[in-house]
Amino acid sequence: MPRAGLTPERLVAAAADLADEAGFEGVTLAALARRFGVKDASLYTHVRSLKDLRTRMALLAGGEMTDRIAEAVEGRETGRDTLAAYAAAYRAYALEHPGRYAATQIRIDQELVTDSPAMRRTADVTYGMLCAYGLEEPDLTDAVRLLRSTFHGYCALESTGAFGAPRDVQASWDRSIDALHVLLLNWPHEKRTPDGRASPSR
Repeated sequence: MPRAGLTPERLVAAAADLADEAGFEGVTLAALARRFGVKDASLYTHVRSLKDLRTRMALLAGGEMTDRIAEAVEGRETGRDTLAAYAAAYRAYALEHPGRYAATQIRIDQELVTDSPAMRRTADVTYGMLCAYGLEEPDLTDAVRLLRSTFHGYCALESTGAFGAPRDVQASWDRSIDALHVLLLNWPHEKRTPDGRASPSR
């Protein structure tokens, strides 16, 4: 491919494909240059560094994942139905695009997150679903962290075949969603004691 055909968008898309094929850590500037048939130095016209490339990958993958989740939850009733659709879309993306998904787990500078329409949409979709359970800050942030930890942990174990028991993996996933739904309905809201300390309470 001629060097003139390179653009930041094409490089990032190719890097995302390479991540799905070879793993996130397999994405290097040298590997990407080989894919385009150019020298490593040619890429620096379009990306500043490997960190810059991986950050762009994270934003691309995050936007793709959010689009899939938003489409899955659109028009659904609030509650378990929305939670299940959200979770299923999350899981499907993570399992189908392991390299892209790994990119979404890296830490990105907060300024970039704030400036990214894709990241803002992620927050809107996620917080919108949780607000329907009657949650407010700081419980919203706590609930987001719980869901992310649960979904990520399940997908990480499932992707490596770590669930060895004969119980059907999908059945366990469905029960996990049931449990999360009940927990969100009965979230232990935080209140303040007279001395200003946080005190979990129903």
